[in-house]
Amino acid sequence: MLWLGLFYFIRVNFIQAITPMKTAQYRLIDYPEGRRVADFWQLSHDPVQQLASGQVKLRVDWISVDPGMSGWITNKRSYMPPVKPGEVMRAFGVGEVIESSCDTLTEGDVVTGFTGVTTHAVLPARHLRIVDTTVAPAQLYLSALGMTGYTAYFGMTDIGRPQPGETVVVSSAAGAVGSIAAQLARQHGARVVGIAGGPQKKAFLLDELQLDAAIDYRNEEIAAALKKTAPAGIDVYFDNVGGEILDAALMQMNRHGRIVVCGGISQYSDWEQARGPANYMQIVTHSLTMQGFTMRDYMDRISEALTALFNGYQDGSLKFRQHVLEGIERFPEAYDMLFNGRNQGKLLIKIT
Repeated sequence: MLWLGLFYFIRVNFIQAITPMKTAQYRLIDYPEGRRVADFWQLSHDPVQQLASGQVKLRVDWISVDPGMSGWITNKRSYMPPVKPGEVMRAFGVGEVIESSCDTLTEGDVVTGFTGVTTHAVLPARHLRIVDTTVAPAQLYLSALGMTGYTAYFGMTDIGRPQPGETVVVSSAAGAVGSIAAQLARQHGARVVGIAGGPQKKAFLLDELQLDAAIDYRNEEIAAALKKTAPAGIDVYFDNVGGEILDAALMQMNRHGRIVVCGGISQYSDWEQARGPANYMQIVTHSLTMQGFTMRDYMDRISEALTALFNGYQDGSLKFRQHVLEGIERFPEAYDMLFNGRNQGKLLIKIT
């Protein structure tokens, strides 16, 4: 019987050695254009490609699900080329190097970059950055210590520039970017009002983040609520949603106020018909500054943001909330959650 067991062991390992590793990934079927979420994603399984010189093979462990994905699957002009139908969906990820054909990364290194919505990936090593999982969990490099945190940091500190005693309003303040931006404004001595949807999120802003005031836009009339919570006007408005909330904030802006345009999730469902602010003449009459940005503007300053955010993580002065779904097959559900407000914090998929 011993020889039968040995034969079986050799046979199984030989088959595994000659069978190409397969990966699961989500591909874009076609641009959404009003389709249901389930109708424009397709789960496929393909062999992992062989390494070329300068490449590494990753086992992807975590995937970031971000509102900006909606801008990557439209054929409109944007800050980066769209994902084309048939391609693997673009996403930030964190994973471990399991094979390397370069000098800069070795097996066992944990790295982050554009991995795609996939369980395994073969990528150029130069497109990846090593992360230190001895000082923070790997997934944190996709949220507070990753592009999410960097976006909040530069948007608030570089464009918003809150001063002690000023009033700062942050929309989607219970979200991944908004929650960090609001806390950074408080650290600069500003009075901070957060806007979020639902009693739970409002309570989070007041009880957990300790903001000065909070508005539940689903159950409060936004213009009246802004007048009540920002009676002296708004000096900095950090905008993540656009639409009616931006219109209401514009009417409350103080002279020389700054509007940071980080996103416009209320308009993401129809990029063709997205509307601008109805009260835009306030920009003229109150000498306002209104500036949009993406992390493309700040790639050379990432170390600055990482240092500041890591210090906040280490000393506990910045609170980071994550919402984790398990399994790559939950990607369509996760994507849909971004636009109905069901996630509580930074949305991540843990690959199992």
